[in-house]
Amino acid sequence: MQNTGSRFPAAARFIVACTVAGNMAAGNAALAQTLDKVSFATNWVAEAEHGGFYQAVADGTYRNYGLDVTIVPGGPLVNNRILLPVGKIDFYLSANTLQSFDAVEQNIPTIAIAAMFQKEPQVLIAHPNPAINDLKDLKDLTLYVSKEGMASYFQWLKADYGFVDAQVRPYTFNPQPFLADRNSAMQGYVTSEPYAIEKQTRMKPKVFLIADYGFNSYSTLIETRRDLVERKPDLVQRFVDASIIGWYNYIYRDNAPANALIKRQNPEMTDELLAYSVAKMKEYGIVDSGDARELGIGAMTDAHMASFFDKMVRAGVTKASLDYRKSYTLRFVNHKLGLELRRN
Repeated sequence: MQNTGSRFPAAARFIVACTVAGNMAAGNAALAQTLDKVSFATNWVAEAEHGGFYQAVADGTYRNYGLDVTIVPGGPLVNNRILLPVGKIDFYLSANTLQSFDAVEQNIPTIAIAAMFQKEPQVLIAHPNPAINDLKDLKDLTLYVSKEGMASYFQWLKADYGFVDAQVRPYTFNPQPFLADRNSAMQGYVTSEPYAIEKQTRMKPKVFLIADYGFNSYSTLIETRRDLVERKPDLVQRFVDASIIGWYNYIYRDNAPANALIKRQNPEMTDELLAYSVAKMKEYGIVDSGDARELGIGAMTDAHMASFFDKMVRAGVTKASLDYRKSYTLRFVNHKLGLELRRN
């Protein structure tokens, strides 16, 4: 995911073409069904943070919902989001709620239809230090933050925690400046950068998930075009439902099929990093926490959206006049689908 530049350089773009056809009813060879072809683009190369979608491809869940899904990964030089409003793809993996707000601001005819992550995985990472135990303890440190981060969550840190621009240095996708300065902290994703730092230095850094301190953006949202919602609501519902089941299976059940597909499409991925990422998603409740515990993975609520919008207005990130309610619909989520698949 790349909205705040939280990834080290990765492999070039891959296209995952998962073409499925044939018998839809197990045990009944006579019953065949034509599958609806669907294209779904992500915002980064194949990784565990997209695991539920790859799981739904690999274990046949999309097929069972009558879908032939092609996943189009993104990458450091790829902007798949521009393909959605022009009809080149059907669905897009949006990094966070701010992108949905921006679509309304720019009058782009897209809409968020599910939030697969209840929490933004964005973290600030500090060196081991007994004096640093809380997000507010980072206010006296040099911070390495990306341009995108400065325009989004850092404005909230300024408004709610008193951080200042003067402490920031550019984050350049390289941890070396942070590693060289023990009085610094850097941005990252809870599922990735702490692992890389531990592997490189053998030290366990302090990690602060900003979602747990009030930055309550949804993440890994599914976006589609408004016209597709109106013309083919059944197809949209089936894609959302199958993706939800895919995420339950990836987080709680046998995710080997998805991980094998991820590694084929992204040769830089390892079993160790995949396992680490899944463990952190579970530990921090990235996918299944908050409203999702009652309403199911993918949940969104009006109250949650209103709360985040108010914070972004207060931080000066979003205009108060924006009709943020146009950025999403609850039509396809909150149906408690898949709750029986959860394992505590």
